[in-house]
Amino acid sequence: MMPVPPETPPTKLESMPPQSSDCSQAAERLARYFQSLSAASVAELGHYYAPDARFKDPFNAVQGVPAIAAIFRHMFATLEQPHFVITGQVLQGQQCFMTWEFRFRFRRFSVEQPQVILGASQLVFSPQGLVTMHRDYWDAAEELYEKLPLVGGLMRWLKRRASH
Repeated sequence: MMPVPPETPPTKLESMPPQSSDCSQAAERLARYFQSLSAASVAELGHYYAPDARFKDPFNAVQGVPAIAAIFRHMFATLEQPHFVITGQVLQGQQCFMTWEFRFRFRRFSVEQPQVILGASQLVFSPQGLVTMHRDYWDAAEELYEKLPLVGGLMRWLKRRASH
């Protein structure tokens, strides 16, 4: 009988569960969902987010699917034709960084003028492929406040003053 060589301990990468393909599939599924998001499909958020998922953006910090869904319902109630265009994504382990354009029209002013906000989302997926953390990054001053009638002029003036 020949001696069995001792097992080599796995490296850190080898010991990680092979979930990047699951994360990739979950990220693609989520991207498709957001690009087709509608007022009616907000009800399906629980198919993509864990029940206790956390969401944060420049205006909100909430936890749980009902609270996250309320943010998207508010978006549809206050804006005309809101929709997302996913422009890129980078995956690492259970995390995804997704860049996007948020396109919409205001309901109360400049209603004919299409608006675009450029941003990115940091997403963390559970082993089941559900979002457990969603953090949006975008510049509220440049991307939103400067487009508002009264506040916009002040924001542009402050920006000019700060750059000199």
